[in-house]
Amino acid sequence: MLFYRAALPLSRRTLNYTAGLVRRHRKRIRSRGRLLNSPQQALLVLVYLRKGDTFAELAAGFGISTSRAWRYVNETVELLAARAPKLQAALRSAARAGHAYVVLDGTLIPIDRVAADRPFYSGKHRRHGMNLQVIATPAGEIVWVSGALPGSVHDIRAARIWGILRALEWAGLIVLADKGYHGAADHVWTPYRGKNKPAPQKKANRAHAKLRGPGERANASLKTWRIPRKLRCCPHRAGFLAKAIHVLQTREAPGR
Repeated sequence: MLFYRAALPLSRRTLNYTAGLVRRHRKRIRSRGRLLNSPQQALLVLVYLRKGDTFAELAAGFGISTSRAWRYVNETVELLAARAPKLQAALRSAARAGHAYVVLDGTLIPIDRVAADRPFYSGKHRRHGMNLQVIATPAGEIVWVSGALPGSVHDIRAARIWGILRALEWAGLIVLADKGYHGAADHVWTPYRGKNKPAPQKKANRAHAKLRGPGERANASLKTWRIPRKLRCCPHRAGFLAKAIHVLQTREAPGR
């Protein structure tokens, strides 16, 4: 077995924040005598989320068993995910910030599944995965991330399942979304559909795409962390992982 040192493109602030969550959790449950201290456990989880290393690789690098690495990661991810904002609180914050609109978009988190697992198969993306709904500011900063649904669930249905459309209406926010949300609600603006559209509709679609584009980069920012690029764990953990990443990205933001 060979070992090497590697850099992790995250700040000390993020490590200290995660370690603090672990430390307080250990004190609350009166956990003692662990092989890794709180900062080491926090670093283990940051490596897992950012670099996508397997549990076996993490275990070897930190000198612990694979099962222990798995327990430490799941424990910390749940602590982080619990700190993610709830939908209505997140939308209230967006409204107070004075954003002219927010962007609603779905993303597929690929998973390691076989063709027989039809509920997880997304016809739109032509691969197996989990559907996540993401609300972002016009600048592409994540406001809120949903839990995970099987990839076969259409975006507009997922938005209704999570109560996103009602919450957005209640918050008084204008929403820009792609054609997958056509007919969702009056406050959800989508591009015109169909072929051979008249010139005014084509112009409106171009303006809509220009406004929506930066906000849709929020989904890409989630996948700068390697773990959501393809999950090899339980598919239903996709939501916890995305929420944990959202919390960490917020801590990484300048001025926090």
